[in-house]
Amino acid sequence: MTQKQLLSQDRNVDQVLLADVLVIGGGPAGTWSAWGAANVGAKVVLVDKGYCGTSGCAAASGNGVWYVPPETDGREAAMASREALGGFLSRRDWMQRVLDQTYVNINQLADWGYPFPTDGEGKPYRRSLQGPEYMRLMRQQVNRAGVKVLDHSPALQLLVDAEGTVAGAVGVNRQSGKKWIVRSHSVIIATGGCAFLSKALGCNVLTGDGYLMAAEAGADMSGMEFSNAYGIAPAFSSVTKTLFYNWATFTYADGTPIPYAGSQKGRSVIAKTLLTQPVYAIIDKATEEMQVAMRLSQPNFFLPFDRAGINPFTQRFPITLRLEGTVRGTGGIRITDYTCATSVGGLYAAGDAATRELICGGFTGGGSHNAAWAISSGYWAGRSAATYSYSLGAQANQRTVYAVGTVGFVSGGDKQFHCEDVIKATQAEVFPYNHNYFRNQRTLTESLHRLHSLWDEIRNSDVVNNSNIVRSRESAAMVATARWIYSSALERKETRGMHKHLDYPEQDPNQLHYLISGGLDQVWVKATPIQERRVEEFVIM
Repeated sequence: MTQKQLLSQDRNVDQVLLADVLVIGGGPAGTWSAWGAANVGAKVVLVDKGYCGTSGCAAASGNGVWYVPPETDGREAAMASREALGGFLSRRDWMQRVLDQTYVNINQLADWGYPFPTDGEGKPYRRSLQGPEYMRLMRQQVNRAGVKVLDHSPALQLLVDAEGTVAGAVGVNRQSGKKWIVRSHSVIIATGGCAFLSKALGCNVLTGDGYLMAAEAGADMSGMEFSNAYGIAPAFSSVTKTLFYNWATFTYADGTPIPYAGSQKGRSVIAKTLLTQPVYAIIDKATEEMQVAMRLSQPNFFLPFDRAGINPFTQRFPITLRLEGTVRGTGGIRITDYTCATSVGGLYAAGDAATRELICGGFTGGGSHNAAWAISSGYWAGRSAATYSYSLGAQANQRTVYAVGTVGFVSGGDKQFHCEDVIKATQAEVFPYNHNYFRNQRTLTESLHRLHSLWDEIRNSDVVNNSNIVRSRESAAMVATARWIYSSALERKETRGMHKHLDYPEQDPNQLHYLISGGLDQVWVKATPIQERRVEEFVIM
């Protein structure tokens, strides 16, 4: 199985496009990237696995935003609020930059006509976004900026030149089956995180594809041990919006309240209880006025209840925890500087695809910091990728290139693998709470051994149904992602942020560092120090 395939003549391809910047992914980070690059004159192509503007976790529901006006006291409180929760791994320089850029870009949304509500004093309230309206507006702005959008067109492989610099991507249209190539000066990975097809709301297109492609080109990951986020959901639903559970009472089957389930450590209590018995909830602490406001602010939260004939304010309902992985965790592709460049020339990363530990450390949740990171990192990546493209000269997107990464394609091996079997085997390692939420050396080691074997099987096998190459690449990406997660978790022998290690239950001051990981056939992990920079060194573009 070769690692590179020469694509000098673009054979057997139905569509060939030339661009300065290729953006892979059409969520908030991808659309801000595309708009940021096009707004400074770059020729931009955006490809999305789904339909840009409707697919992904942000488009599915309401999103809080880390939007804080530039007042010293407010900004200081905003930065300090989660430092301890994230294990003191966040960086103030990045936090301040994100707050600054998010403030500017949210105000830009208002100028474009986003219908922000007003508060009780009649002032604009800009700390939340409704996904459908937000992403519909972003698609409009991307189109107005002249971006070429390919919907239902997942990227499968990155292209690199003879020096290993990223120079585009190869993909397929899911509806027609036609192959496409985009030759570009630079590429931005904005494919979101990986939720392992857990059915968490809006997450079933998020399978770690960008991680795999980036790693195949030589990029590395950071913070992957902080990727075991679970969201509360009704047992009969995929809706993992958890804000309203702050007003819930959690009970055993007989109606007895579960001690501490509603506390700051409630998620752990719920997970531990679910290991042996069902857990029920009732949102009985919300006043009638609050109930009305809740239904207006997040109507899709209530849709599964209405369909089931359940009033969640007066009736108990069973709940579960669905893995949201890196979508609500902080791990992702490592970025090396303020431009959101990766360690590979010509390749940038933004949003959930990039590590968020720079502003969140080892803990985050839904919305807020995540939404702000997607906006700001997407914008920076777009502007930076455009600037980089100009430096290469106009003809750089016509150089001889190679497709890198062949796992999940025909390998020439004498075995075959079934994508769905690989997916189920991966889920069996990452879904269980006593494997991933509550970790220990033994279960991590055993799971990692099985995941390594699964990877070897894929690498030395042919996919059974090569007509569904998208699915085979998704299955390979999930295995790769799980291996980086558990390898990093084994290396961090302490409890910090969302990484709960039962064998090392305390936070170790000697492990105040980041863990970088990478590799495909041989996974590696190494520590790297936290290096703050003065925020004055950076000027918002």
